[in-house]
Amino acid sequence: MTLDSTDSFPTTGRRPIAIVVPGTFPIPSGRSSSVELVVDKTSGLLRRQHRIPLVVIGPKTRFQPARQTIDDVTYWRCPRQGYMRHVCARLRKLRPAIVQVENRPRFAQFLKQRLGMRVPVILSLHSTTFISLPHIPRSRLLPCLRSVDAILVNSQFLKEVLLQLDPRLGNKITVNHLGVDPERFSSRWSEEEEIIREAQLESFGWQGAKVVLFVGRLIPIKGVHHLLKAMPKVLARDPRARLLIVGGAFYGNNKPTPYVAELKKLAAPLGDAVRFVPYVPHEYVPEWFRLADAVIVPSAEKEAFGLVNVEAMASGVPVVATRAGGMREVIEHELTGLLADPEHLEEELQTNIGSLLENPEKARTLGENGRRRVLEQFTWEHTSERLADLYGSLRKE
Repeated sequence: MTLDSTDSFPTTGRRPIAIVVPGTFPIPSGRSSSVELVVDKTSGLLRRQHRIPLVVIGPKTRFQPARQTIDDVTYWRCPRQGYMRHVCARLRKLRPAIVQVENRPRFAQFLKQRLGMRVPVILSLHSTTFISLPHIPRSRLLPCLRSVDAILVNSQFLKEVLLQLDPRLGNKITVNHLGVDPERFSSRWSEEEEIIREAQLESFGWQGAKVVLFVGRLIPIKGVHHLLKAMPKVLARDPRARLLIVGGAFYGNNKPTPYVAELKKLAAPLGDAVRFVPYVPHEYVPEWFRLADAVIVPSAEKEAFGLVNVEAMASGVPVVATRAGGMREVIEHELTGLLADPEHLEEELQTNIGSLLENPEKARTLGENGRRRVLEQFTWEHTSERLADLYGSLRKE
């Protein structure tokens, strides 16, 4: 249910929690970054299951009203020009119990300084990007981290990165692994999913193919070039192998970049064994996972979590990922997936992919184990529950 509103928001007699997104992408939207996706998925559960009044503050767009309530979550939208100044003015009017700032240390410090000690401010970090150069020098970052009341991170790896910067931050940091909706990402091993899968492969002209899948942004840190360099040896082991690369360099569009051009140059000698699928909105991503015999996540060592890992696992597909960053916390090697040494990534990618394509029983076992692990630890319900606990510990009411 969607209601337009001018000055109201859902309450339960308590002051609301305000969640501030960076101001780059609209929210809610199927064409935004993982930051907005996480806020979208957790805010609804926080409202429905934990009865926490929420206001999500994001950028103003031409296609969304300035204030809107969707499924009991209220959205206030501010002009992009002078975004944080407008956000601060809205927060003073709202008088929230807690402010949570997504992935922008400078924003968090700015709001903490202006709202004062009476309002706890949480900095929610999703990656190392905005705590690193060229976005922010260490001399500027540390005061931001020290100014906030709590720091939320999506992996133990990201916590360790912060502790290396300042061990005194330890008491502020909460690890909250991200999740997935297991009902949307159905196991590919069901009879119904298998029928749909075969029809999709036939439409591709890939009957009988063994599909290796990459889903994500086409940027160097995601390591797609390593996967393409490994594919000739994968094909030598199993000529039925096919690589499907789903995504673009940017969220929501398919503008060409030099890196994408490099990937297509690497793929050219492999002919029809490699296909590129342009950017797919997140709501349609589950349809691609069902095609896969293996999902590959060859990200660089600074990958903080990687939602694609748990989405593939929820789909019952075995994951081959780099043994690096937060991915080591998600994937248990030889139990729920396979990990590849970043120092020998291309060699181990082709070895691990080949072993899964040659042994479908092993692939299915790893995939089904992965789905069980997701149900036990990596759902949005788990994520929102831990977030609700953090709010409870910070409330001053």
